[in-house]
Amino acid sequence: MRIIAGSRKGARIFAPKGLDTRPTGDRVREAAFNLLGPGAPEGATVLDLFAGSGAMGLEALSRGAERATFVENDRDACRTITRNLDKLALEGATVLCQDALTALRADARTGARYDLVFVDPPYRRFSSLQNALIEHLPEILTPGGTLVVETAATEEPELPLQKRTSRRYGSARLTVFQHE
Repeated sequence: MRIIAGSRKGARIFAPKGLDTRPTGDRVREAAFNLLGPGAPEGATVLDLFAGSGAMGLEALSRGAERATFVENDRDACRTITRNLDKLALEGATVLCQDALTALRADARTGARYDLVFVDPPYRRFSSLQNALIEHLPEILTPGGTLVVETAATEEPELPLQKRTSRRYGSARLTVFQHE
């Protein structure tokens, strides 16, 4: 895996060992940022939920995001994110090694807001998480903020936000929502 664009373009990043984490591949990551459009995420505040290797948030920081918060409950994956941040010498990052829904609820309670949110739970868990996500994701997005959800290709997420697009990439689906 490598960073696709920005200040760290071409740099290789680490992925957690084992089968518990499914890192977003280079092709799907590149497609996600292409769907966001030119200039994104320049200056943005980013939340990477179910971060895994941190590839999406790392890519956002490389492309000019101001801050990124990585949320992952697997300790090995958290160490991998920290290792990637150190290797790439990226600043403005926070790694929270905790359950994504716990972090999401805490952000909603404290009024934290993000311009760009990536949600990439284990594919088999998305349908069981969708109701909790529906409850809190609109609260933490800034007006005009963007949400990118990665699911299995057969799954079509439904959230109370304006759907901009939904596209398949092999076994993955990227769905982009906009907060009005």
